[in-house]
Amino acid sequence: MKPKNICSIGLLFFVMSYVLFSQGALNLQKPIDFAHWLNLIGAVLLFSFNFVFPKNTLNTLASFITALGVIAHIGLCTIDIIFWSFGNNEIQSEALSEHLSNTPSILYPFVIVGPSLLFVGLSIHALNFIKTEPIKVIMVLIGSIVIGLSFFLFKNGIFMLLGCILFALGLVLLVYRNEKINEQKI
Repeated sequence: MKPKNICSIGLLFFVMSYVLFSQGALNLQKPIDFAHWLNLIGAVLLFSFNFVFPKNTLNTLASFITALGVIAHIGLCTIDIIFWSFGNNEIQSEALSEHLSNTPSILYPFVIVGPSLLFVGLSIHALNFIKTEPIKVIMVLIGSIVIGLSFFLFKNGIFMLLGCILFALGLVLLVYRNEKINEQKI
């Protein structure tokens, strides 16, 4: 399978996970935590973006940051799946939450900072096309900012979903851009 197709499937899984996240009540999902499994698989497939864009210094930086973001998403999804496994047991959930809050070596790389690196890395990949595809790049940048703001500040699943859709659409359009026209412009 071509890396472009893998990227698209990863984005589809990512958007599907955000649809489920936006609905809330993740602990009611049975028999598995579909939202986090889709997010986990999507994040792993998004690693393919490191192979579809032109190779240059910006791409090298973006690839490194994207890889760190994928690793962090794997960790975050693992943590969230463990939370899901507690079901309605608030005592266990609170104990794990407190433990994570008191363990900066887990909290920062896998909960607070690390997962954001996936969006940062993919946004940096998109910046390669700011001169030739500015609208698509702006879609990616605005989408990633909306995701971050809705997660950290607004705690709003609908805005997070809209940001993810905009982010994913911009990336898909960049992946399947008309390369012959763009190669002539560069």
